[in-house]
Amino acid sequence: MTQIELLSATPRAAALRLLVPEARYFLPAALDWHLTGPDLTLRGTTDRAVLVLDDLPPATALRLAVTGLGELAFTTAACAGAHVLNDPEMAQSDLDALPDGGTLIVPAGEWIVTPLLIPSHRHIYLAAGARLLAPGDRDDFPILPADQGGSWEGLPDNCYRAILTAINATEITITGPGLVDGGGARGDWWTWPKGTRNNARRARLLHLVGCADVTVMGPTLTNSPSWTLHPCQSRNLAFIGLHIENPPDSPNTDALNPESCEGVIIEGVRFSTGDDCMAIKAGKRSDDGDGSHLSPTRDIRIRHCLMEHGHGGVVIGSEMSGGVSNVRISQCQMTGTDRGLRIKTRRGRGGIVEDIHLSDVDFDGVDTVLAINMHYFCDHDGHSDIVQSRLPAPVTKLTPQIRNISMERITARNVRIAFAACLGLPESRVIGLRIGAAKVSFADGATPAIPLMADGLLPVAGAGVLVTHCDMATPDDLPQAPLPQEDLAPC
Repeated sequence: MTQIELLSATPRAAALRLLVPEARYFLPAALDWHLTGPDLTLRGTTDRAVLVLDDLPPATALRLAVTGLGELAFTTAACAGAHVLNDPEMAQSDLDALPDGGTLIVPAGEWIVTPLLIPSHRHIYLAAGARLLAPGDRDDFPILPADQGGSWEGLPDNCYRAILTAINATEITITGPGLVDGGGARGDWWTWPKGTRNNARRARLLHLVGCADVTVMGPTLTNSPSWTLHPCQSRNLAFIGLHIENPPDSPNTDALNPESCEGVIIEGVRFSTGDDCMAIKAGKRSDDGDGSHLSPTRDIRIRHCLMEHGHGGVVIGSEMSGGVSNVRISQCQMTGTDRGLRIKTRRGRGGIVEDIHLSDVDFDGVDTVLAINMHYFCDHDGHSDIVQSRLPAPVTKLTPQIRNISMERITARNVRIAFAACLGLPESRVIGLRIGAAKVSFADGATPAIPLMADGLLPVAGAGVLVTHCDMATPDDLPQAPLPQEDLAPC
């Protein structure tokens, strides 16, 4: 029986999962592979659990053999025609002129293009050595209005269009070993992280609005003006074998933020960024409580990913008013992130976060492995008594809920602040939180720090499990203690 699974096959690329026990992002040991087909023989070695193969012929039956894992036959997708980009000023018209199912091939070289709008039924292939660059001048970026899908941090808002944008489009692939550069460092984007220019918010690098059946596989994505990949109100998405990298001091350059999306696969992605590696969101209510724009996020599968740097490895919220459910995280590695799994919300959000399961994940040098915070001090009123009071408040539709969260088969080395810190609401406790088998060691000489972004907490270092207003089951060797807090109000 083969131990190889096909994740995706597009006209010129394919991704396969190698089913090796103990594999995370990397394999325990590198393996040789051999790909054959009509007039095609390729050989190589891989050290990764997700193998991406590029420069393949369309509509061709191929066979992959991997040492010790067997063989798998698959067929690449058909291509209805291809055009090789040779004039960056014609990139948009080249995309528009393709037949449905056609491919725009970006060859090796630097190509500065004004932000592109991707129609349905298009393939973009970034060849080895290709560098697709956004312009350095912000005036060359069109504005995406709020009523056409523009948004900012969970609310409709005008924003500059990404270098790659698709709106209400279906059946798109973006593949190949090349690079997309969003232009963040070449403009002034990072100097106004929470502001506006020309009544518009910062651009993303790839923005999918109301899309379906989209695969992004293989490229390096870098230098984003703000969030790097932002699929919103979309479904049936696959992000595979990517390398997402932004400078560590670039503000709010989250790598991948699926918002109000359903059916998302994230596999074999390597993250290093200036903010969260992944932030799963579902919009937020406006100050007056309006939620007419909200819809849920559910059915997210994260596997074989590497989070090297970032504020959080996998984050849920704080924009979660539409509800986030059924998130599965497994066989990943998190190294040097501030937090591992982080869930954040506050009074006024409403919504439910539920059925979040993490297993077979290795953490190393993470400040806090599990961080759950229902007093998160975001937005203009984040430090108000409404958000920060530890006294019970009335339960309304604006009261958030968190339930059924589990972690099992965890290895955490060199933890600096705490293995787990959980601060629920007195009127809405975190319920059904469970930690299974866990091997934990703490960093020597760590400097005490605040474990959660909430007022009134005291710094700790090398702490185990700290909980307040949380129903939590832990192994005997992970005893619980209350979160150290100032006397803001009785708990």
